[in-house]
Amino acid sequence: MTAKLDSNTASEFLGRCQGKLIAVIGDIMLDRYFWGGVSRVSPEAPVPVIDVEKETSHLGGAANVAFNLKSLGCKPLLCGVVGNDNSGAIIRSIILQNELSYEGIITLDTRPTTVKTRIIGNNQHIARLDRERRDDISRNEVRQLVEVLISQKDIAGIIIEDYNKGVISADLIDDTLQFAQERNIPVFVDPKHRNFFDFRNVTCFKPNRKEAQEALGFALKTDEDVRRAGAILLERLQCENALITLGERGMALFERNGDADFVPTRARHIADVSGAGDTTIAVLAAAYAGGASIRQAVRLANVAAGLVCEEPGIVTIQTSRLLDALSASSSGDL
Repeated sequence: MTAKLDSNTASEFLGRCQGKLIAVIGDIMLDRYFWGGVSRVSPEAPVPVIDVEKETSHLGGAANVAFNLKSLGCKPLLCGVVGNDNSGAIIRSIILQNELSYEGIITLDTRPTTVKTRIIGNNQHIARLDRERRDDISRNEVRQLVEVLISQKDIAGIIIEDYNKGVISADLIDDTLQFAQERNIPVFVDPKHRNFFDFRNVTCFKPNRKEAQEALGFALKTDEDVRRAGAILLERLQCENALITLGERGMALFERNGDADFVPTRARHIADVSGAGDTTIAVLAAAYAGGASIRQAVRLANVAAGLVCEEPGIVTIQTSRLLDALSASSSGDL
């Protein structure tokens, strides 16, 4: 399929994905930020002292993917778990404020809400504090999440977001993929190492370089290494497409028909890579639901990832900004 992509073509794809239901199932997180300035070093240890100026809370993990989908005009169905705690209440409040659906979220007394707290000084990421549990959710909780999917009509795509926080168990993977296969629903996977090779026959499998290296057991230093990794993933997972994100080197797409496409990064200045993977898979699924070929969807996702990396903190992609970036591209099309 063609990989040609300009702002007019992208606008058509994004226009056709408006209102389409895309399910996001995975680990829901709260991203907290403490922002401040650094002007001195602590006398107690050689660490910077941050004078806190503000504190912000944002949807993270699978919730950030859903938020990106909503920003693109899709109708996200977020499925996951939160704890019966203050952080879970904050997530609920943010979801309601942004008119996202809460019907796919289970509140549990047995585990805390996953929280990542980032310390930002002088717009630089200095430290991160995590609170989480990583054991798998129960079989009954898996059943509740899958039943949310089963109750829906006209799902245009399913995104599985695995951060190894316990939601994406082997049972959930099996049940979700079986459901998607029965209804012929495209599935996009953002994996982590624990369940890496359990996602078979999906539409697009999207590890980053670190995840692929750990799972495959060799470094991805050269294009030949990346090609080898892509071929192994296609063979072992029998997926339609394997997309390896390579950080500053862009992305590499491998299709079942043997085609490969290396897409260079689009970021002009890297401020913060947090959330870039979430944006990538959201744009990928949305564009594909709007009729883009997988190559066109990848190229659009690559531009979007570059844009969010130019700003500190977790930000969602805006359709207008994405189209403006394509219009301003010196190449005319990508």
